[in-house]
Amino acid sequence: MARWRLLARLALLWEGLWPRLWPVLAVLGLFLALALLDLPRQLPPLLHILLLMGFAAALGLVGWRAFRGFAAPGEAAAERRLERESGLRHRPLAALADRPAGDDPAALALWHVHQQRAAAQLSRLKVGAPRPGLPARDPRALRAGLLVGLLAAFVVAGGEAGERLRRSVTPAFAGPVAGPGLRLEAWVTPPAYTGAPPIFLDPAGGSATVPAGSRLQVSLSGGGGGVPELVADGAATPFQALDMASFTAEMPLDRGLHLAVRRGGMELARWALAVQADGPPTVAFAEPPGRAPRGLGARMPWRAEDDWGLATLRAELRLKARREAPPLVLDLPLPGGAPKTARGTAQPDLSAHPWAGLEVEARLLARDGAGQEGASESAGLTLPERSFNHPVARRLIAIRRDLSVEPDRRSPARRALEEVAQAPEAFEHDTTTYLVLRVARGRLLSDRRPEAVPEVQEMLWQTALALEEGRDGRTQRALQQAREALREALDQAERQQQEARENPERAQEQAEQRAELQRRIQELRDAIRQHLEALAERLQRENAEAMPEGSQNRLMDQREMDRRTRRMEEAAREGRTEDAKKELAELEEMLKALEEGRSQRAESPERQQRRERGQQQMGVVQDMVKRQSEMLDRSHQRAEQGERDRSQRSRPQQRWPQQPPPQQLQPQQNAEAQPEAGQDGRRQRALRRALGEMMQQFGDLTGEVPEGLGRADQAMREAQEALGRGGDPRDAQQRALRALQEGGRQMAQSMQRQFGSAQPGEGEEEGEPGDMAGDNQPGGQGQEQAQGQGEGRDPLGRRSRDVNGNADNGADTRVPEEAEMLRTRKLQDELRRRGAERERPVEELDYIDRLLKRF
Repeated sequence: MARWRLLARLALLWEGLWPRLWPVLAVLGLFLALALLDLPRQLPPLLHILLLMGFAAALGLVGWRAFRGFAAPGEAAAERRLERESGLRHRPLAALADRPAGDDPAALALWHVHQQRAAAQLSRLKVGAPRPGLPARDPRALRAGLLVGLLAAFVVAGGEAGERLRRSVTPAFAGPVAGPGLRLEAWVTPPAYTGAPPIFLDPAGGSATVPAGSRLQVSLSGGGGGVPELVADGAATPFQALDMASFTAEMPLDRGLHLAVRRGGMELARWALAVQADGPPTVAFAEPPGRAPRGLGARMPWRAEDDWGLATLRAELRLKARREAPPLVLDLPLPGGAPKTARGTAQPDLSAHPWAGLEVEARLLARDGAGQEGASESAGLTLPERSFNHPVARRLIAIRRDLSVEPDRRSPARRALEEVAQAPEAFEHDTTTYLVLRVARGRLLSDRRPEAVPEVQEMLWQTALALEEGRDGRTQRALQQAREALREALDQAERQQQEARENPERAQEQAEQRAELQRRIQELRDAIRQHLEALAERLQRENAEAMPEGSQNRLMDQREMDRRTRRMEEAAREGRTEDAKKELAELEEMLKALEEGRSQRAESPERQQRRERGQQQMGVVQDMVKRQSEMLDRSHQRAEQGERDRSQRSRPQQRWPQQPPPQQLQPQQNAEAQPEAGQDGRRQRALRRALGEMMQQFGDLTGEVPEGLGRADQAMREAQEALGRGGDPRDAQQRALRALQEGGRQMAQSMQRQFGSAQPGEGEEEGEPGDMAGDNQPGGQGQEQAQGQGEGRDPLGRRSRDVNGNADNGADTRVPEEAEMLRTRKLQDELRRRGAERERPVEELDYIDRLLKRF
């Protein structure tokens, strides 16, 4: 009965409370709908306060009238509801609680029977659903309309529902909308290593995703209301004042934030920024590493990628026999511009390293601009080693390799060096070699430093090279290293000069780089002197004749090389890196001529004569290319003139009385063009005859005739026939020109196979178009058209695909370098800063706006 009474009291309470609560909730719902629609914010502060006061008064009045005289239902009322809803008559629940007034046994027994009958009726008890009777109070169902309006207001507010509700009850923050003089700009600058452009935020608010490590910049000018604030997740930071009406603020973005700009009690904009994390790069071996097909390089194909771009790539090698040894780290080159995806094959020459010939474990390490590093799985390979023919050199290399595997076991190495030194006849009683062996043995015996073993290994390596190559080979290698070091120093100096122009604070680094250039040039001068001395010693030792006087002798003059190096020093001292590069290139040409002179002197007179005949025949091919190109130009001119004549005859013209009609001009023009075509036909026949004789001579010289020359002969024959019958010979002449160029390249390759490296004038490398008709030679138009209409190009001469048939990737398009992009961004930031200073003249501000306008 207690449970039934509680349920009945709750039903009665709801029936009495809900009709009284509805007016109060209606007032609150109306206020919420207005607040979610952001209508209070549009009111002036005074009207906003009056609106709040009106709603508060209405709420209080309706609540007082609704709950005046309200009392909670008691147990008697609950029992009456149970009896009424259950259909019980004669109040059986009251009979259960009552007792008779007397003590008559008969009356008590009768009352007991009456209570049993009343208790039997309790099985039909029910509370019934509450019936507040609200439809009678609201017959027009206005409550449903208010509920629909409230739901619609929530949909309109969306994610700003909480902020709108807050603004509706805070009149101090509900100022008027900013006037037209207010200007708000906000942008996010991603880190420089990403290469991503700035992200401009909508002044009206919104959301954006930015890279991790970006920097937010906000510029505010105009309007009024005091110093603005930048609110990030509830923490407010005041702007920095540029002047009385312009402000700016910056902050790094390392995590997702909710940002807002407030000023004078008004929120100007709000953004939700999500930060995109920068993942580490991934790198792996594209194929198992191994030895390069040619040379002594270790072939390591790789592939790497990163979400924003790769910064560096390294290969880490560890010796399998001695894993505790420090690893060998190699810097691998990457394509320019911080590529996101890159593939390549590194072929470092490690034949001079002490680990050459030993098994190592290789691992690739890639680093991105944020400093994150990714590593590949380890792969095993055996480092290629150089083969030595000299027995002592082979013995020294074996000792050097044993020291790499077990550097602590010096005794076997000392005994092996002692055995080599005791047989000086094996190294021709060379004093230098004997002294090096004794010094190396003494170093292993007395010097207990860990660095002593690598020093001894280097001594053994140099000695083995000297025994194998002689002094001139060693000095030539040192000269090559000095040239490469100077070239790298010049490139570094050029980059620092460009950075110094953009940042004057780096002038000190530029001065240090100039000193480094002076040192590299001095090293190159010493290397040249030592190499020339070694060559002179070799010539004297081999009883070789001196070089004949002439241009080659002048190129090898020591004084001329000294003048070149002095000019490089002056150019480096004055910061003229381009001039220094030109001097280095000319010096390298001199050294190349020196080496070629050596190789020519080593040849037999008969071989030299055959080489010269081959060069003469290649010169003949170049002359044929020029003549064929001239004939192609004349054919184009005749065809264009014919087109103009036909176009003039096809439209009516007003003639002077002295001018003959076009019908009379045509026979005259044809008569003038006919002798010229016949003359070109005779030239074409003579050129073809000369080509046949040259092909026969080249076949006698090398035993093979290039296929391209055969195609050129066939195309010349077709062009000759077309000229003879008055047809269009241009297609055949173009094919003849291309075939001549291809034949010249094939001749150069044949000469290189039979006579060694190509000499000046022998042609170009395989796959490169030779200088068969240079820019300064006549007939350039015809040759350019023939080249432009060749394979891989469209009719206008533009490249449509590469040699592999892939689509052109814009190889002739110049991509701005990183320094240029950084300078452009600095200029844009400076323009935005000046554009935020609204006190500047109107003309200047308009000009800045036009510069910043994005198309």
